Amino acid sequence: MGVQPGQSQSQARAICGELLTANADPADDLAALAKMARWCERLSPLTAPDPPDGLWIDITGCAHLLGGEEKLATRLRDRLAPCRIGISDTAGAAWALARSATRADIEIAHSGQHQAAIANLPVGLLRIEPRIVAGLQRVGLRSVEALLRLPRADITARFGQQPGQQLDRALGRAAEPITWQRPPEEWRAHLPFAEPIGTPEDLGRGLAALSEELGRRLEVAKLGGLRFGAYFIRVDGHVATLQIATASPLYKPSRLTRMLTDKLSQIDPGLGVEAMLLEAEEIAPLISSQPGLDAAPDAEDLTETLDTVTNHLGPEKLWSPVAVPSHIPERAVKPGKAKLARVDWSKPPGPRPVRLLVPPEPIDAIAPVPDDPPIRFRWRGALHSVRAASLPERIAAEWWRRRDPEEKFRDYYHVEDEHGARFWLFRTSLPGETEQVRWYLHGLFG
Repeated sequence: MGVQPGQSQSQARAICGELLTANADPADDLAALAKMARWCERLSPLTAPDPPDGLWIDITGCAHLLGGEEKLATRLRDRLAPCRIGISDTAGAAWALARSATRADIEIAHSGQHQAAIANLPVGLLRIEPRIVAGLQRVGLRSVEALLRLPRADITARFGQQPGQQLDRALGRAAEPITWQRPPEEWRAHLPFAEPIGTPEDLGRGLAALSEELGRRLEVAKLGGLRFGAYFIRVDGHVATLQIATASPLYKPSRLTRMLTDKLSQIDPGLGVEAMLLEAEEIAPLISSQPGLDAAPDAEDLTETLDTVTNHLGPEKLWSPVAVPSHIPERAVKPGKAKLARVDWSKPPGPRPVRLLVPPEPIDAIAPVPDDPPIRFRWRGALHSVRAASLPERIAAEWWRRRDPEEKFRDYYHVEDEHGARFWLFRTSLPGETEQVRWYLHGLFG
């Protein structure tokens, strides 16, 4: 109807009296564009928003899976209509083709034809700043072809580096900087489908194909995955996800497929899955072992069992202890990823209990003098008389952490009651201080 960007609202209403207006929300627009780029991952693993109104999609190696570039573009146009699509060897040429007002809604420059395809387009479609475009037009350089005829030195001397740089990008002479939503990684396999699939058997076959491709590449590189993610891109735009973790680097397709298909019941295919993506999100060098010397013959079976149990119960249910550099007992260890590996512990200065209570439990204790071990204490309602006790082991608080006033230090005692039970107790204040001395039970020796 003649309404154009840059017009005032009154001018636009004079052209279109039924014009509806709304306040601009650039942040919300950018979020919607990013969401649309994620939706396009059903066509390619490399997509990115091109604000304010564009999308980048790298379809290298993907088009033939959907019947060729024409069918891929038609499918995309039908789902995102109204839109304009340009396909070319270079991102710059594709951008120009998609935004050429004289072209059809789908414009494809086949391999090697990108220069000819953009030769007659306006020079502004090279993404050059408007003030530079105006200068180029004033001297008669209105098309890309006209710009190509001039020596590069003459263009740079008068208009700076940008025209030549953008021309090089459009012609493939310079790299195009694009920030992909998922950075291009080597350890990823992508599988689009000509028609949506949804049965567990078809999804399982898709996982097997992806595992075979990814596992083969990992094996060649002598690497294995420690964490894998499988993504199921549905026709309604939702992306269902499966996550698995392994105790040791894994590359074997059969085992990877089995671990993934065991969790397929968690996936709702909805109206169908258009594409699948398998990614090794964390990798590590393969661990070689020599059975009989540094590993048990059935170590691999035990690792597979550990992986199966962990992924069935969840990583938070099964874990391995990880040493932490802290002298505070309850902070000296934390839960880590379940794995079959030896943990190197530093030798403590004194005996440590088999069972540690976290947090320490307060007790009522009686000591002859404040710096002596208790002779009697009450824990969980039971009274214990101390028959023997060790000398105190002082553990100072971590001064760089904010703590309660009485948490300046701890004096630990290893005590034994009249029944032979042994406990690890501590108090929390120095003799002579005004605060009341407090006692805690922190562990049991057995």
